[in-house]
Amino acid sequence: MAPTKPKKKSHKDKARDRVRAKAAASAQSSNVNPRELFAQATSFLEEGDPATAAKIALAAYEHIGESGRQAGAALSLLGHIQVELGDADTARAFFAAAVKVDEDGSLPEDIGGGPEKFLWLAQLSEDGGQDSVSWFERGAAALRAQIQSLTESLESRPLTRDAQEAIIAEKRKRLAETLCAVVEVYMTDLSWEEDAEQRCETLITEATMLAPESAETWQTVANVRISQTRTEEAREALKRSLGLWLDLAPEDPAVPPFPSRVSLVRLLIEVDMEEQAMEVTERLIDEDDQSVEALYLGGYAKYISGEKLKTQSQPSDAETWKTVWRSSRKWLTQCLKVFGQEEYEDERLGEHAQDLLDSIKGELGEAAEDGENGDAWEDTDDEEWEGLDDEEDTEMK
Repeated sequence: MAPTKPKKKSHKDKARDRVRAKAAASAQSSNVNPRELFAQATSFLEEGDPATAAKIALAAYEHIGESGRQAGAALSLLGHIQVELGDADTARAFFAAAVKVDEDGSLPEDIGGGPEKFLWLAQLSEDGGQDSVSWFERGAAALRAQIQSLTESLESRPLTRDAQEAIIAEKRKRLAETLCAVVEVYMTDLSWEEDAEQRCETLITEATMLAPESAETWQTVANVRISQTRTEEAREALKRSLGLWLDLAPEDPAVPPFPSRVSLVRLLIEVDMEEQAMEVTERLIDEDDQSVEALYLGGYAKYISGEKLKTQSQPSDAETWKTVWRSSRKWLTQCLKVFGQEEYEDERLGEHAQDLLDSIKGELGEAAEDGENGDAWEDTDDEEWEGLDDEEDTEMK
């Protein structure tokens, strides 16, 4: 076979290659400013090029040396880069080395101090359980110390008060998130501990006091209440969580991250809030229509809604629940299609999606039997989808 002609690089690609080469060359220079290298490495990391970022950050660390003032910053950055590269073992080693430079997180953040290395080690812990909790607690202690220091210096810096209060608010939110992460550990790995429930209660109480405007905090409260079978309180917490962001634009920073909203949908389904679950799921699909979990949860929520309507409806209203189940069939069919394409690893999710789809087909038959296109997800007109959703919403209300 003849060799394939190389694809010509665009001007943008060539320019980017020149920037990479220049950055790599400057990293090898003896007259280099480590802060500049950190900035370059961070920029490449944010642009989705962790490999180049790693070379530059490693060069910065070599210039600084193990005992240099900025060694912690280099080690933490290298740990973050390795997380992006998918090498958890190396990332752990870098973060652990950063801890040795700043054991209590009291150094300034611009030289590698602060809580982040502890929080990363909690998430990357191989043992999980108490080991994760210990790292989270060290991160929480560092955050509390930062909040106290910033609060005490408010009066001495009146000209920067607004900016400093914003920083304090962000630190308080980060601390609340850390406490909620500890709750999750006590609800999973450490659920057998005698004091697990009391610890969760204490932690969520503090978290809601620290960050009452954080949607994720109230989501954690709901998760705890569900585990306690206090369903109505869980619903109230979820409503409060939704009320903080559901009407905001997708790019608003108050909107929780995608994975958090996927977890939220699961909680909403668990407490019979299928209508709200679909609102969240449809927003998720607007952002990523190839998300297997979002497609599955959308189909599952619609399945449950249709099942309830089927139980409640009179024979003359049969078309109502059938309409909802037809929609569920579309979501589940697309879910399984993407599941296969991506070789998705959660086999239980795939099996449940298939069981739900088989149940629907047992009642309604295949999509083509109802006069629908077999590849309905891709071929259905947007207006038809909107009309279908409006019809479902009317029936569900």
